[in-house]
Amino acid sequence: MLALFYIFIAVAIGISFWQITRILNFRSVIATDEDNKNQGKNAIYFMVFLYAMMIYCLIFLNVIMLPESASYEGEHDDNLFNITFWLIGIVQFLMQFLIFFFTFKYKGNKERKAKFYADSHKLEAIWTITPAVVLVLLIGYGLWQWNNVMDLSDSEDPITIEVYAQQFRWDARYAGEDNTLGLGNVNFIKGINTLGVDMSDENSLDDKQVTELYLPKGRKVHFKFRSQDVLHSAYMPHFRAQMNCVPGMITQFGFTPKYTTEEMRAQPEVIEKTKGINKIRQEKGEDPYVFDYLLLCNKICGASHYNMQMKITVVEPEVYDKWIAEQPTLSSVIK
Repeated sequence: MLALFYIFIAVAIGISFWQITRILNFRSVIATDEDNKNQGKNAIYFMVFLYAMMIYCLIFLNVIMLPESASYEGEHDDNLFNITFWLIGIVQFLMQFLIFFFTFKYKGNKERKAKFYADSHKLEAIWTITPAVVLVLLIGYGLWQWNNVMDLSDSEDPITIEVYAQQFRWDARYAGEDNTLGLGNVNFIKGINTLGVDMSDENSLDDKQVTELYLPKGRKVHFKFRSQDVLHSAYMPHFRAQMNCVPGMITQFGFTPKYTTEEMRAQPEVIEKTKGINKIRQEKGEDPYVFDYLLLCNKICGASHYNMQMKITVVEPEVYDKWIAEQPTLSSVIK
């Protein structure tokens, strides 16, 4: 599939250079009506080819897209994407038709004289006001969604988790029974206290440090992010969530998981994607892939950036309660 795409790009670049050289030659050679007729036909041929490629990509390349959002908040991200996609897609299809069809219809002809049309205030108003209104609505929806993800004050019984970034790994710290994380600072990093937790803070004593994220389905999770060294970006694509991890400050967002890992694995779209991946892996002699939610770094943070990831497991609330109860507190580990 990618090979076909690269071939198409190479051919398009070649045709572009060829057309440019022809245009340069037109400085000394006047195009004839036959040349104009051929160029008009070529415009129609290219339009058909372009539409065929667009339709092919929409239908057959959909498999590389993410499945539906695994968080309730992410549904609005998908809505915003779909609205924007359809708006741009409809305008794109219409404008491409007008561009190529008019190129064919109004091709050069010695018997036809071009009409001079200065301006139209009505048209100017239409194509200025219409995009402005659409953009205001889209941006307004986006700002509402941003506030929805960033406002962590209105949720009931949330889980508070700190995600700590460093080259090239993730660590996590769950708030204890008080649901309040203890203070942390790089100056406190020593020995097994790899997160730099201030153990003199009473809120730190019942915190729990883990290397894998467990989240309960249907319960709001508040994430707080810190970075030890450089700028990282916590990216959870299936939950439609991303936030920069900035050294010296705490950033945050929140979401509510909608599907457990097992439920997501059973979705037809995920099954199809998994089959496609495993077909490629089998040809390479690699082990089969099993779907998991992942926390990735979406900033190029160094040589091993590609390998900076953490597994996320979403389970039923009762399974989560049992798991978190089994995790040791920092006060029992850091003496």
